[in-house]
Amino acid sequence: MADPATYRPAPGSIPESPGVYRFRDPGGRVIYVGKAKSLRQRLNSYFADFAGLHPRTQTMLTTAASVDWTVVGTEVEALQLEYSWIKEFDPRFNVKYRDDKSYPYLAVTMGEDFPRVQVMRGAKRKGTRYFGPYSHAWAIRETVDLLLRVFPVRTCSAGVFRRAGQIGRPCLLGYIDKCSAPCVGRVTPEEHRALAEDFCDFVAGNTGRFIKRLEREMREAAAVEEYERAARLRDDVQALQRALEKQTVVLGDDTDCDVIALAEDPLEAAVQVFYVRGGRIRGQRGWVVDKVEEAGPGELVEQFLLQMYGEATIPREILVPARPPDEAALIELLSEQRGSRVDLRVPQRGDKKSLMETVERNAKESLAQHKLRRASDLTTRSRALQEIADALDLDQAPLRIECYDVSHIQGENVVASMVVFEDGLARKSEYRRFSIRTGEGDVASIYEVICRRFKRYLEERAATGELDAGTEDAAAHDGTTHGGAGRDAAENGEVAHNGAAHDEDGYGAAERGGAGTPIDPETGRPRKFAYPPNLVVVDGGPAQAAAAQRALDELGIDDIAVCGLAKRLEEVWLPGDDQPVILPRSSEGLYLLQRVRDEAHRFAITYHRTKRSKSLKESALDHVPGLGPARRQALLRHFGSVKRLREASAEEIREVPGIGRATAEAIVAALRGESPSPAEQGS
Repeated sequence: MADPATYRPAPGSIPESPGVYRFRDPGGRVIYVGKAKSLRQRLNSYFADFAGLHPRTQTMLTTAASVDWTVVGTEVEALQLEYSWIKEFDPRFNVKYRDDKSYPYLAVTMGEDFPRVQVMRGAKRKGTRYFGPYSHAWAIRETVDLLLRVFPVRTCSAGVFRRAGQIGRPCLLGYIDKCSAPCVGRVTPEEHRALAEDFCDFVAGNTGRFIKRLEREMREAAAVEEYERAARLRDDVQALQRALEKQTVVLGDDTDCDVIALAEDPLEAAVQVFYVRGGRIRGQRGWVVDKVEEAGPGELVEQFLLQMYGEATIPREILVPARPPDEAALIELLSEQRGSRVDLRVPQRGDKKSLMETVERNAKESLAQHKLRRASDLTTRSRALQEIADALDLDQAPLRIECYDVSHIQGENVVASMVVFEDGLARKSEYRRFSIRTGEGDVASIYEVICRRFKRYLEERAATGELDAGTEDAAAHDGTTHGGAGRDAAENGEVAHNGAAHDEDGYGAAERGGAGTPIDPETGRPRKFAYPPNLVVVDGGPAQAAAAQRALDELGIDDIAVCGLAKRLEEVWLPGDDQPVILPRSSEGLYLLQRVRDEAHRFAITYHRTKRSKSLKESALDHVPGLGPARRQALLRHFGSVKRLREASAEEIREVPGIGRATAEAIVAALRGESPSPAEQGS
């Protein structure tokens, strides 16, 4: 690893002009390309405070061995040169958008003597018009089958076309009038090309004139009593209308735009694009990117636009989720490539805002599916667990990981979650949630929940006779009672959450007799907390990790590893260490830890929302003895609001039918935060 100070440019040697810079490794390979309005300010930021940089940027600097730059005249030129160099050198530390699948296009080979309509994937060819991309090839074929009735363009391969010409007989499509059969001379090359151009115009969105022309011809045929021809034209109109129905109308007929949305997490991002032409969604496409460098939504949008529109057709309007940092320069570059003005907008309201939300939902789903595919691979999971074991210096791979997270709003309704991953997969039947009692702040809450969970673990082990004397004495010294294995979890504040289907006794069917889960021989039920994890992960930094370790130490448990995962920089903290463990950016182990942490956060948030919603529905009147729902409603109807009821005296409250003196005094005490005297309670 190189020291950045060894190749730092001499003071004053870097120009203040706009430009593009390249970091190279010891072999001279370009590993990062960037642009800057001021090269001096940008490059100095890399070398001024190394410790304050993002870990991924630190890795790039220690991998590099030199830096050079090229001065340009304007920011637009810097954008152009940056795109060219990224495409040429493919630097490993630049964001790279990779297609999450191969999307099919509808292609018309206008460069051939007899243009052909077909479904194509991969690199675009010169002289071919492309429409799409589409989500599925079958969607293209259905549309083409409808359009061939009106525009009978050739669809056969070169070999079939040549053979039909040799034998003088067209293929089946020629006999059923879905091909004009130019192979046997039924139409001239000029007539066939005109059909292909009409086909392209219709698919491109110029649909109105074709339907109006066919309807006019249908009426003319009916007027001269050519009913068979009129019926055929009617069917042609219906075929075109069915083809149009397969494309969703979302905006005005004259709207041509690309709608781009992002979904991201600290490690990856997914991009979805909807192509709107003539107000209709003509296709969509998705990408997934590893965030090798630190980049916000604006930077991701800018990099995506440069890579996407480097060779693709640029529409007159592009809707984006966030404005890029160099918006003016980017618009100028895109307008120059298009040959006319390009508008870059962030929709704020109306139909375009609604469409952006739809594209964003697709992006989130794409990212979730990508994560699911990545997590379901056995080899990948095994590698992730081994990487975690190596990074944390564990004796074996952590086959069972428990992660804890705390959720609250300004200290109200504090809850915690426990999620379990076994062999790299979520085991939802083992999830638990806790209502925090005395914890003040995240650190104290983590300490409390770890104590409660592992006290229950010691109790369950003691009930089965698995504890040795040393552990039992240590737990007893801490005040833990081992005779309470049968105590209901609700008494301790823990609530089970079973993701599996439930039997009548309330236990998950998949949980019963599951591998590794101890079973109570008397009841046949799984012991909820008897199976220990190999690794405890807490959401937070060194303070949270230290609190979890302190809880385990006080319980005398020394065979369970602990770490904290800080959200800001994805740092892994071990208890007592001054410096975090930095897992490589591409590490599957880091990816697994992040998934575990995010699942714990999601589960905690869900419970917190439920509890907060319940508390909002509660009222001080709920706790007044002898005051049922009917009389509570009568009070609210009489006074109009709880505020007016709080201001009322006991005598005024007694005016409500059914409210006696004792109840009125209790209501006043409850609403004013007082406790009624024993005499009042007994009267």
